[in-house]
Amino acid sequence: MSKVRIGVAGANGAFGTKHLEALSCIDDAEITAVMATTLEKASGVGDRFKVPNRFQDFDALLACNDIDAVILATPTQLHAEQGLKAMNAGKHVLIEIPMSDSYANSEALVKKQEETQLVAMAGHVRRFNPSHQWMHQKIQAGALNIQQLDVQTYFFRRTNMNAKGEARSWTDHLLWHHACHTIDLFQYQCGEEISEVHAVQGPIHSDLGIAMDMAILMKTPSGKLCTLSLSFNNDGPIGTYFRYICDNGTYVASYDDLFDGNNEQVDVSGVAVSMNGIELIDREFVRAIRDGVEPNSSLRQCLPAMRVMHEIEQKMTN
Repeated sequence: MSKVRIGVAGANGAFGTKHLEALSCIDDAEITAVMATTLEKASGVGDRFKVPNRFQDFDALLACNDIDAVILATPTQLHAEQGLKAMNAGKHVLIEIPMSDSYANSEALVKKQEETQLVAMAGHVRRFNPSHQWMHQKIQAGALNIQQLDVQTYFFRRTNMNAKGEARSWTDHLLWHHACHTIDLFQYQCGEEISEVHAVQGPIHSDLGIAMDMAILMKTPSGKLCTLSLSFNNDGPIGTYFRYICDNGTYVASYDDLFDGNNEQVDVSGVAVSMNGIELIDREFVRAIRDGVEPNSSLRQCLPAMRVMHEIEQKMTN
């Protein structure tokens, strides 16, 4: 098979740019189309990455004969509709996290993938970060067994801005975005689905219309625990810190860095061909398309996380 021809929707956003940079490092991939909210923005990013086809309309992007697959770095509320359209158009699809903002729509996406047999992934990049992959390999080999995963996800947010400091057309969400990373990672690392979950949230922000603080406690059938604290009120260092408390050691992961319980850094540079998690997930997408196999982080594999988030939402709203 020749290079996989990929179109990126939401190409001018923070994560659209990350995917374009990552794809530029992959020999088996070719960026052949970009879509943004305006043709001017699409042309700007197209010029930067030397992409021939530029669009401001998603249907026009899908009609382009020069793409085999699409990456959706668009607002969460559009993910399900656009993912279904992409597969109906015969395009493989990688949907940035979360695949949808509802469990019903997530089920519809998985059903469509089963019908079409296309490659369909969700952007659960924590599965691919070298720090978490190092842990996964140790767990799979039986060298480590998780007792508790303690996670802190902290940001400071008062306005609806993205990672590039630009205004969003949609509102970010602690549960349906940030908690999604950890819920999926916990199940992936444990090799079990969550059997028990409890959650509480703080007051709803008057302008943003979302809870700014949230706490989630999860348990697997074998008794592994995950405690997750999330906040948009943290005025300090931002990001997510994962403390793996295991039977044979403690480790703290932050993005691509890993430290043991004594704060000694673990060398994870040899875990994968890159230290860039976005590049690694894009490489998996391209590999799955070329080899005709189910990828790590397929929609099917990530559906249990969507079920848990649905359960949490129901408990917090009832």
